[in-house]
Amino acid sequence: VRMANSLRGEVIKLYKNLLYLGREYPKGADYFRSRLKAAFLKNKDEKDPEKIKQLIARGEFVIKELEALYFLRKYRAMKQRYYSEDKP
Repeated sequence: VRMANSLRGEVIKLYKNLLYLGREYPKGADYFRSRLKAAFLKNKDEKDPEKIKQLIARGEFVIKELEALYFLRKYRAMKQRYYSEDKP
C-alpha cells in the first residue's frame, strides 16, 4: 500500500501534465481530455507497482511524443511564414 501511495502522486502529476499539453492538441482539448480520462479510468484499479510504473513510463513517452508534435507544428508554421515555396 505504501508503494502504491508514492506512485499515486506520480500518476496525478502525469495526468496534470498530459491535461496541460492536451490544450493544444490538433483535434481539440475536449477530444484529448475525454481520451485521457478514459485511459486513466481503464487502469484505475491497477494495484501492481511494476505495472503502474510501466503505465507511468508509457504516459511519459506520450508526453515526449506530444512535445515533438507541437515542436514540429511550430517549426512548419515558422518555415511557411519565412520561406516561400519557390526557394530551395
